[in-house]
This record gives sequence, C-alpha cells and structure tokens, in this order.
Amino acid sequence: MPQTPSALQTSPAAPPKEVPPKPTRPSSSRRWLWLVVLLALGAVAYYYYWPKSGAGQETAAPTGGKGKGRGKGFANPNVIGARAQKGNIGVYISGLGAVTPIYTVTVKSRVDGQLMNVMFKEGQLVHQGDLLVEIDPRPYQVALDQAEGQLARDEALLKNSRVDLERYKILLSQQAIPQQQLATQEALVGQYEGTIKTDEANVESAKLNLVYAHITAPITGLIGLRLVDPGNIVHATDTNGLLVITQLDPISVIFTTAEDQLPPVLEKLHAGQKLVVEAWDREVKNKLAVGYLQTIDNEIDPTTGTLRLRAVFDNKDGKLFPSQFVNARMLVEEKRGITVLPNAAIQRNSLGTYVWLVKPDRTVTLRAVTTGTTEGDQTQVTSGVEPGDVVVMVGVDKLQDGNRVNVQIAGETPQNGDGDSNGGGNSKGGGRGRKKGST
Repeated sequence: MPQTPSALQTSPAAPPKEVPPKPTRPSSSRRWLWLVVLLALGAVAYYYYWPKSGAGQETAAPTGGKGKGRGKGFANPNVIGARAQKGNIGVYISGLGAVTPIYTVTVKSRVDGQLMNVMFKEGQLVHQGDLLVEIDPRPYQVALDQAEGQLARDEALLKNSRVDLERYKILLSQQAIPQQQLATQEALVGQYEGTIKTDEANVESAKLNLVYAHITAPITGLIGLRLVDPGNIVHATDTNGLLVITQLDPISVIFTTAEDQLPPVLEKLHAGQKLVVEAWDREVKNKLAVGYLQTIDNEIDPTTGTLRLRAVFDNKDGKLFPSQFVNARMLVEEKRGITVLPNAAIQRNSLGTYVWLVKPDRTVTLRAVTTGTTEGDQTQVTSGVEPGDVVVMVGVDKLQDGNRVNVQIAGETPQNGDGDSNGGGNSKGGGRGRKKGST
C-alpha cells in the first residue's frame, strides 16, 4: 500500500552518510626526487647499451661478405678516393727574399746653377740618354767663349814667335845676332806651345760644364719622386740628388738559404747548369715570375748560418717591384717516374704515416707508407702503395678496418652498392643486393 504524503512527512529522517576522507597526495619535493632518479637511470641505460648496439651494426657489415650481417637499411659509407699515379716531382729550396734592382742611380748635378727645366714626370720610364733636367747654361757658355778667345790670342802669339824663330836662325847663320838671342826665342816658342795646351784644356772644360748643365738619364729605368723643384739653386756638393732611377727589367731577387743546402747548389753551378728560381708572393699563392740563379755570395753569415743568393728575372710585366717581399723557390732536382699521392690521402698519427687502402672488393684497410718529397698538393710515396692503388682521400673519419665503402674518384665512374652500376648505396638498393647475394 503506497504511503501517503503525510506518512512520508512524519517518518524519521535517515542518518547522514559519512564522507570518506580524501587521500593525501605526496609532496611536490618527493615527486621531483623520483623524476630525477628515473632520468638518471635512463641516462645510464642509454650510455651502456645504445652505443654497443650501434657499433655492432657497423662491425657486422665488413665481416659478413656482401651485405651479410648488416642491419636493415644500413648503407656503405660514401668516400672520395684518389688513385696513386706515376709522375714527376721537383725538389725545391725555399728562402725569403727581397726584390733588388740590378742598378739604382741617384742623379745629382755636377755643376752649380739654377734648376731651369724638368723634362720628366714622376714615375716615368726613361731610356738611357733621355734629357731629364736643364741647369742654367749661360754662365758656362760665357766661360766657353772666354776660353776660346784666350786660345785664339795665344795661338796668334805662338805663330808670331815661330816666325821670329825662323828669322833668328837665318841671322845667326850670318852671324848677325848672338846665339843667346836664338835660344831665348826657342824658349818663348815652347812657352806659347804650353799655353796653347792649357787654353785648349780650358775650352774642353767649359764645353764639359755646358754638357753637365743638361742632365740625361744614365740608365734605362723608372723614375721615382722628384727631389728638387725647378727654380732652386743646386750645387755639385749637395748630398741629396735630383731624382732616383731604378732598373726594372731585368731585375733581381736576393734571397737566403741555409748553409746545409749549399752543396747541391754549388755542384749544379760548377757543372754549368742553370738553376730555375720562382718568385712567389707573400702568401705563396701566386707565382710572380720565373728566372735563373745568377750568383751566390762569397761568405756565409756566421750569426744565422745562411748564405745570400741572387736570381735574375725578366720583368716586362712589372710584377716585381723594388724592395718587394717575395718567397723564392729554387729547383735543384726533379724526380721522375715516382709514385705520388695527394697530400689529403696521407694520414699521420703517433705510430707513423699511413693511408686507407681500398681493396678490389671495395673494403678498406690500413696500410703503412713511407713518404719522400712533398711539392704543392702532391707527395712522393716510396713504399706502401703502387701506381694504380686506390686510397681514401675524403671521409676517413667514418672508416674502420674492413669496412665496405662506396668510392668516388674524380674522372671515373663511381662504384656504389654491391658492385651494381645503379648505385646500391641507399638502403633499398643495398637490401636487394644483400638478398640476392644470400640466395
């Protein structure tokens, strides 16, 4: 029987439900402590287990033949190789040098006077005999006229004294004059003859001074900056010159070499051979000129143990300039028919010199080599490799002994994958190659 609303209202109230207490959360500091512990455990596991699994994949490839043992998707390292060649290499002696003109002339005035005209421009190339400077010639012209007038006067006196001498000889034969008068006249003629020689010398001196008033170039070369301006009075005793001329073609380079390197140079010179000398710029990047060794100094500097040498160069293009710093390289020997490799292929460590040699099956191995002369980017190899051998030049940092590699050689078709011409270096091609090899 359903209860009536009144009955429901009069029924006693139900006891209230007890609310369970909320669970307490751990403190924030404890949560961070557990997080740090978990991160540390993860780092330790990564350090001890992850590299081992990766190294196993790398070392499995070279031991399993064609692709056996490699992880899925593993690709052969791509490297750039070089093939050992038979060629020639030069043996050079290098030294620091400076460009030195063969002739340098400071032009000075040999007479006193006012500088009237300057016929050159600064930096001009002049030839021997070109007129450069004119000093006022008028005083020297006057001196020449005076000398010539004195010469003419004395020549007339000499002529008259000679006529008198002939007359005295006739009179003496007739005993009309004493012997002493004839002797006096002969002495007078001799005196005038001496005076004539002095006058002639004075005339030549005046002419020479007149020539000196017009200064010409003593050599062919380049004129520097003007040292005296027109209008100044110059003297023959001035310490400073009027201008400086330096010869540029040919030009020389004076460089030094150690005394230990002198014997082969002397041997070549005594045999009459011309030693080629190259002049390079300060950074040894650009060759400026090629010439020949001309001579060596006559003594060794005891303080440095070096010897000075002079090489001569044609300098028609003007690349060598006086006092320019250059690096001189003198060829003393040329080795022919030797095995050479690029410098980048030669590796060095504490145990010696070696290369990464690529075998015919495209696996690499360490090969100790002995090197000789190095010139430019080529090095002579006396033992360890033969002409035709392939060595790794770029990519050695990812190699291990026995690795199979994909070698690319400049000028040759690259060999990738497992010997197929389609590449095979990628994971898919390499995978197909390994599957075919395994069946």
